[in-house]
Amino acid sequence: MAGQEVKHDYHLVNPSPWPFLMSVAVMFLTVGAVFSMKPDSTLFGVQGASFANWMFFGGFIMVLYTMYTWWKDVVNEAESGDHTPVVQLHHRYGMILFIASEVMFFVAWFWAFFNFALYPHVEATTSLNNGDANYLWQIAGQEAPYFWDVFTNEAVWPPKGIETFDPWHLPFLNTVILLLSGTTVTWAHHALIEDDRKSLKQGLWLTVGLGALFTCVQAYEYGHAAFEFSGNVYSASFYMATGFHGFHVLVGTIFLIVCLARVYKGHFKPEHHFGFEAAAWYWHFVDVVWLFLFFAIYIWGA
Repeated sequence: MAGQEVKHDYHLVNPSPWPFLMSVAVMFLTVGAVFSMKPDSTLFGVQGASFANWMFFGGFIMVLYTMYTWWKDVVNEAESGDHTPVVQLHHRYGMILFIASEVMFFVAWFWAFFNFALYPHVEATTSLNNGDANYLWQIAGQEAPYFWDVFTNEAVWPPKGIETFDPWHLPFLNTVILLLSGTTVTWAHHALIEDDRKSLKQGLWLTVGLGALFTCVQAYEYGHAAFEFSGNVYSASFYMATGFHGFHVLVGTIFLIVCLARVYKGHFKPEHHFGFEAAAWYWHFVDVVWLFLFFAIYIWGA
């Protein structure tokens, strides 16, 4: 009917259960994770460890299921023509803001690393003033704080006893892998714009393979690291910064796998392919963050 004709470019989302289900799933996931970290606590009168583990894994499965179904609905909306140019523009704004928030997330880890690296004496003095003086450690039969050299009586960085990675070995290999993957995803994007489906598939397959290779190399690197996660602030800041980046590479790889599956389903058109653009933007963001990690933590930090 003429009175029901849509006269605007905005897509009004149909009622959906997924936001509510996601909030419930995240609640179960969070509560389960917190109580799993405190095995001696109780939850609803039950020993926290066993019950919390069930909550954690149940919430995790719920999160994965809700993500899949929710994004499936979004893909169906895109393929049915609901994503008008105005809606696509707002999607771009949203993705830009999301990547900006991810940038600030990594800024926090860089800030922590440089805070300890540039001012180790501040951390040492703070610790000593709080009662962790060298003689207290020696009386207890332990080593002096990791950031304090008892012979020169000054702070050191990297902390003593830390054998850092050779930046021109596995880290450099991973740098080459990520930079190469940035070129292959750009090749795939240009192939999509030219409506070259064969080259699009080849570029995406290469990018997914390179992303998986990066993850394998990083896992091998961690497995042969000369220092543990805990024990000193260098290893903690190192693993948190590079580990979260590795997690982002894994997420980006899954993102590209989904795009590859959609390509085989015939999705994406030269003039309408924001889902692929979002994946490419995210992948380039991951590339840039790794370059900063490589130069700041692996080269300068060593």
